[in-house]
Formats: sequence, structure tokens, C-alpha cells
Amino acid sequence: MSDDNRNLIVAIALSVAVLIGWTYFFGQPGQSAKPPAQTAASATAQPGQAGAIPALPPSREAALLNAPRVTIDTPAIRGSISLAGGRIDDIALKHYRETVNPNSPNIVLFSPLGSPHPYYADFGWVGEAGASVALPGPTTVWTADSDRLTPEKPLTLTWDNGQGLVFTRVISVDDNAMFTIRQSVRNNGGAPVTLYPFSLVSRWGTPPTQGYYVLHEGPVGVLGDAGLQEPTYASLAKDDVLYGKVRGQVFRDAVGGWIGITDKYWAAALVPDQKTPFEGRFTVTEATQPIYQTDIRGAAVAVAPGAEAENTVRLFAGAKQVSAIDGYEREYGIRKFDLLIDWGWFYFITKPMFFLLDFIFRLVGNFGVAILLVTVLVKVVFFPLANRSYASMAKMKAVQPEMMAIRERYADDRVKMQQETMELYRREKINPVSGCLPVLIQVPVFFALYKVLMVTIEMRHAPFFGWIRDLAAPDPTNLFTLFGLIPWTPPAMLHLGVWPIIMGVTMFLQMKMNPEPPDPVQRAMFSWMPVIFTFMLGSFPAGLVIYWSWNNFLSILQQGFIMKRHGVKIELADNLKKMFARKEKSA
Repeated sequence: MSDDNRNLIVAIALSVAVLIGWTYFFGQPGQSAKPPAQTAASATAQPGQAGAIPALPPSREAALLNAPRVTIDTPAIRGSISLAGGRIDDIALKHYRETVNPNSPNIVLFSPLGSPHPYYADFGWVGEAGASVALPGPTTVWTADSDRLTPEKPLTLTWDNGQGLVFTRVISVDDNAMFTIRQSVRNNGGAPVTLYPFSLVSRWGTPPTQGYYVLHEGPVGVLGDAGLQEPTYASLAKDDVLYGKVRGQVFRDAVGGWIGITDKYWAAALVPDQKTPFEGRFTVTEATQPIYQTDIRGAAVAVAPGAEAENTVRLFAGAKQVSAIDGYEREYGIRKFDLLIDWGWFYFITKPMFFLLDFIFRLVGNFGVAILLVTVLVKVVFFPLANRSYASMAKMKAVQPEMMAIRERYADDRVKMQQETMELYRREKINPVSGCLPVLIQVPVFFALYKVLMVTIEMRHAPFFGWIRDLAAPDPTNLFTLFGLIPWTPPAMLHLGVWPIIMGVTMFLQMKMNPEPPDPVQRAMFSWMPVIFTFMLGSFPAGLVIYWSWNNFLSILQQGFIMKRHGVKIELADNLKKMFARKEKSA
């Protein structure tokens, strides 16, 4: 086998490896392993405790009838609070639906104990070890002063333990999704008591996730100086910290921050007082099904006879809208609350990219059009760099005969060939990698746009034109079903819609504008690259593929203009003729 053929095989193998690797890290969404058969808890797991596991659950609707309830009604959410336990355990999001169909069900965030997928927030007090004080628990029935919680009217819950302690829980909510829970205890008895305030978010069963490597879903929080923590569902189950049947991570004496559980677009997060030390934990209980919990415990509070103690905590339970999250961070001084949205390592590019897109969207009313306009702006900003790059390519074209002569003269001595080639570059002041700079510059912009499309709810169900009704989802058409004529579902690797094909064609045309590399391996790589990228982007968000296609089209115009300006021949027509001539000769 010749060296050229061997190198070609290696090049193709590497291309396939890139495709598989990219698909694994960035590509088609998967789902986590299916959780075991769901069972529901009859008790909330207080910090350091596991809940009890009863029999198989009824439906969510039936579970909501198991306890008296107080209705929650705000412009953004609807739901209810269970008076048995005083839990916030029923929340649906009014402005968000499961699909682009306007008649599809609203997104359900919280569900009560006894339902197939319990997910809720709870609050209360923990006594000292060995103390026999009666405290409100998961089955405690609270007395409510109203049957409705609205932004205009808070709800007050009370419970008397019959031993001199009266517990009060005042719950208020704003117009969006932030609850404020002020719980207090008054000691009417004759002996002092020491209590610890706690709050928690508990989720039963491992939920399905998007499966993207670049998107965190699961427990998350910023805990004081420890900073951002993002344990996965799987990592908690393998954690070394174990008490009873509970594994987890503990962060003590944290000051400032928050803790909760996040999905791609929704989250539930607890926000303690930002100036008082607290203990934050991520845990999972080993039971019939895993019970994931994030909780906060405050410092001990000594309540003397006749005295009263109180604790305030906030709960965010809703959609991760950028303006709302940033607004809460400013309003309440919440430490790094904006990291509830997974902006990623390139935060300093990704978030400004979102603000630019959002600003233009507010002007034009279409996120797809905003993407096109942002691409034009990026092209304008990097035009000087592209100009220098194509000028260098013009010089490369001018010395092409000398390069061919060097290849023929030193065909049997590759080291000498490389040395003479580099000397030619030095003498003519040519940078051989400058032609790659425009592509390299695009990578951070591409990744930032990818993250924006992936993580921001503003892009969810945002339409473009025609068949693109959701820029955050892949192009729904598929070549391998003849665009809907064949009723079957191809594997993920064979999802190839109209826009990915347009992207591949524009990428092919752009590459054919330049002289073909003399090296057959490089030539083969350049020929295969549009095909690889076409399949690679087939399962990507449609907005990203539209960006890439439009960027390629603008690059063709830009490159043609600059090459003509520098007197460089555009090789598109000749390269296409050569390609078809080779095919005819081979046939």
C-alpha cells in the first residue's frame, strides 16, 4: 500500500472519529437510564434522614386529593400548597407548554408525595440530637388563614405542638416564581429549646435528561467560597460521604449563595440569607428508588421561654428566564445566581452573545432573523482579519509553481522538501496557517451561539420561517424519510434535514473557491469535510445550522470580493470541472 493511500485511510478514520466524538459531546440528545418503578414517599427526608417508601403511587391528580390544599395563583404559575406538611409541591408554569402546539399541556415542575414523580420544597425545624420536642413533620396538618396565595395576599400557616411551642409559616410570592418563606417559633412553655431551621428541595427518581456533555442538569448550587458546585445524579450515588443510607456532599459555614436542582429550562433553588453562615448539602438516599435532595440548615437558635425566633429563606421555582434570574440576583443580592443558567466556561462570550441576540430580537421580532443579523455584525468586525488572510492566500497562489517544483525536486526526501518549503514561505513572507484564522476565530462565536441556543429558554419554541417552528430543536425534516414520505424513524446519525444540507452545500462551495491542495491526503480531507460536517450538524439546533449556512454564504461573497480585489483567480468553476472530469475518467 502506498504512503498516500495509507494516509488517506488514516485521514478518513480520523474524520469518522471526529464525527463520533462530536456527536458524543455535543450531538444528538440522549436520556439517562430509565429510573426504577416509581414509588412515593410518605415522609419528607429532613437533613440527614431518609424518607419512608410506601406502595405504588396513584396518578398525580389523585395524589393532589390526598390532603387539604391552598391554591397558588400568580401571572406566571399555578398550583397549590399541601396543608399536610405545609409543602410547596404543586406547580405548573402558565407560559410554557410541552410542545410547540399551543394546546399541549403546561409544563409541570412540582408534584406531590404519593404521585409517580414527587418533586417538592419543604421547610421546618430540626431539634438537637436526643431532644423530645414535638416538631412539625411531613404529616402535620397546618391551619391556614386563607384558601389562596397570590402576589397581593400572603398565606399564613400555624401549628401548635401542645407543649408550649407555636410554629408559624408566612409564605408570599411575587408576580413570577420567587417565594419568600418566613418561619417562626414562639416559646410559650417554661423551658428553653434549641432548634435548627432547614429548607430542602427533594426529587424522587432519576429524571430523564437531555444527555448533552456541555449542559448540566441535576443538583447545582453556589455555596459561599466553595463556588459553583455541579454534582450529577450519578456522581452523588458514588460519593464517599455516607450516613445511614444517604450519600452526599456537605458544605459547612458557607456565606452567600444558593442551592437546588435544575433541568435544562426549569429549576428549583433555595436562597438563604446572604450574610448568615449556613450548611448546604447535596444528597441521595438509597431506597427502592433514588431520592435526590438539596438542603440548607441554618445555625442553632436558642428560644427562651416567652421569646420568639424566626428564619427567612427564598425559593425560586420556575422557568430560567435570563431577565428574571438576573433581576433576582440584583434585587436580593444573591451570590452568582445567574449561574443557575449554564453559561459554561466561555461565560464572558456566551452571555454577551445572548444579550446581543436578545437586543436585536426586540428590534426585529424574530430570533432567526436576529441570528442572521448577528452573523453579519461578526463578519464586519472580523473583516480586516479575513482581508489579511485572503491576501496571504493570494501570495500562496503566486508561489504555487515554485512549491510544485520543490515537491518534484525532493520527492524522495520529505525532510528536505519541508525545509525548502518553509524557506520559501519565509522568503516571500507567507504565513501558511493564516488561511485558517477566519475559521478559528469563528469557533468561540460558534460555541457561544451553540450554548445560547442550548441553555436559554428564550430560544425554546422560537420560530423562524417555514417549517422551522423551534430554533432550539433540530430541523424536523429528514432526507432519509424523503422529507416525510416514508413513515419510519432513522437512527440519530441519519437525521439530515433541509438546513443541514444547505449548510453542507455552502461549505462545499466555499472550499472549492480555493486552489486544491497538491497533497492527495489534504485534498481528500477537504473533499470529505463538508460531508462530515453535514451529518455532524444534522441533529444540532436548527438555529445553529441556519447560522452556519448563512455564515458560509457571507464568507463566499466576502472571499470572492477580497480575492478579486487582490487579483487572485477564483477557482470554483475550475475545481468543479476537475472534480467531474476525474469522476468521468474513473468511470
